[in-house]
Amino acid sequence: MTYKVLVSDPVSEEGLKILREAAHVEVVQQTGLSEEELANVIGQYDALIVRSQTQVTAKVIERADRLKVIGRAGVGVDNIDLPSATAKGIMVVNAPDGNTISTAEHTFSMLMALARRIPQAYLKLKQHIWDRKAFVGVELNGKTLGIIGLGRIGTEVAKRAKAFNMTVIAYDPYLTPEKAEKLGVHYGQLNDVLKQADFITVHTPLLKETRHMISHDQFKLMKDGVYILNCARGGIIDEDALYEAIITGKVAGAALDVFEEEPATHHRLLELDQVIATPHLGASTKEAQKNVAIDVCHEVLKALEDQPVKNAVNLPSIPAHIFKKVEPYFLLSERLGSFVAQAAVGAVKEIHISYAGELTDLDVGPLTRNVIKGVLSYHLGLQVNQVNAPYLAKQREVQINEQKTSSSGGFTNLIEVRLVTTQETKRVAGTLLNGYGARIVKVDQYSIDVEPTGHLIYVRHYDRPGVIGRVGTLLGSHDVNIATMQVGRSDVGGDAIMMLTVDKPVSKEVLDQLSDLPEIKSVIEIDL
Repeated sequence: MTYKVLVSDPVSEEGLKILREAAHVEVVQQTGLSEEELANVIGQYDALIVRSQTQVTAKVIERADRLKVIGRAGVGVDNIDLPSATAKGIMVVNAPDGNTISTAEHTFSMLMALARRIPQAYLKLKQHIWDRKAFVGVELNGKTLGIIGLGRIGTEVAKRAKAFNMTVIAYDPYLTPEKAEKLGVHYGQLNDVLKQADFITVHTPLLKETRHMISHDQFKLMKDGVYILNCARGGIIDEDALYEAIITGKVAGAALDVFEEEPATHHRLLELDQVIATPHLGASTKEAQKNVAIDVCHEVLKALEDQPVKNAVNLPSIPAHIFKKVEPYFLLSERLGSFVAQAAVGAVKEIHISYAGELTDLDVGPLTRNVIKGVLSYHLGLQVNQVNAPYLAKQREVQINEQKTSSSGGFTNLIEVRLVTTQETKRVAGTLLNGYGARIVKVDQYSIDVEPTGHLIYVRHYDRPGVIGRVGTLLGSHDVNIATMQVGRSDVGGDAIMMLTVDKPVSKEVLDQLSDLPEIKSVIEIDL
């Protein structure tokens, strides 16, 4: 059988060569297609390769009757309708590793240019002005670089910083002291990095948890005269807060490759002499473009040949007989992973999943991947799916343990997830109740009965008279309606928990007020 592959955006020939040399693949290059034009021809093809220009819409996918795989030569898949592709049974793959070095090098180029004020001096010289005194910089030697997000790119930046005799302190939700020592960097929490660093660079995904993670409060913790870099995603740094921090002198300079809204040709930050910027060039090198093309073409070829792929960004089809048996547990397994990730404190080291009851007779592999997805998605966002979750866990040195046991605690079926972090071990267990659906039935040693959905408030407290009333009164005074409440305790007057389902997200101010109640040990908002 010959597979037809449509390449609808400019892609490096060195990558396409992989497909051209495959005896059973025919490559057709046709760029600049409109949505209607692409929809009219897509039915002829088994694979589609795009970059960022082609919009693979629901209309296009609807007519893709032969399509097995869509390959994105790059990281982002914003131009591909993932839900439509998944519903159609089309695998989507990308190339997340190919631009690692280019982005790391661009970050370090910006770091050096920022320290020595090279762009400002060049612009002055272009105006025929020779002014050495106005552009006195600072050395990197002996300075501390704070890295927020020590994934692929952050790790490469750390290597280069060490070569310049910089001290590196890093924060990452999956960084442990042992891994930090192995990488030769100092381990820190976010506030440690903010307080100690002379230069701070961010390398995290843009998620609900990371949007504006550097804002007014964080700038207050930093040294006076700190330097800030963002070559990751616009929105991680609050741009209004950054502007204010530069104006007041807290921040000596900023280097930006990304903005919250792009193109950012008229952004007020660009009016400041302390700011240098580039138009989202992190991956814009010949080598990166070649690498992502090679990576994605390898992945497309594997997908066409029904071989395992590494960088799938959606869920491939599951054999019908397996899907029918495990599908009822999909939501429960992912929600348990998400719950325990949000409830635990510290960097994730181990994920232990235990199956009991009727689940011991099933292929639970898809459920294990779902649990891992639920755990990792809290910090990594939409890039995690059931296919690549085990790979991403391995990449972050998170150990996975799956077991089946006869001990089901009296339930027909039971899934228990135990998360081991650098600071604690947290457990959650759930089941499917006939006629009621998914339920969380245990948190640590406490038995409860909570539907794993919506906005939850998880309260650890001392078992004292009046605690429940004070919590309810405080929430009511802030117009927070309690839909359900479950309590559990180890013994009378001892430690206890309270699990509240509320109708809307609760502000940090309200959560802080709950935490200040004398009987309360901790309060965590959990969004399921």
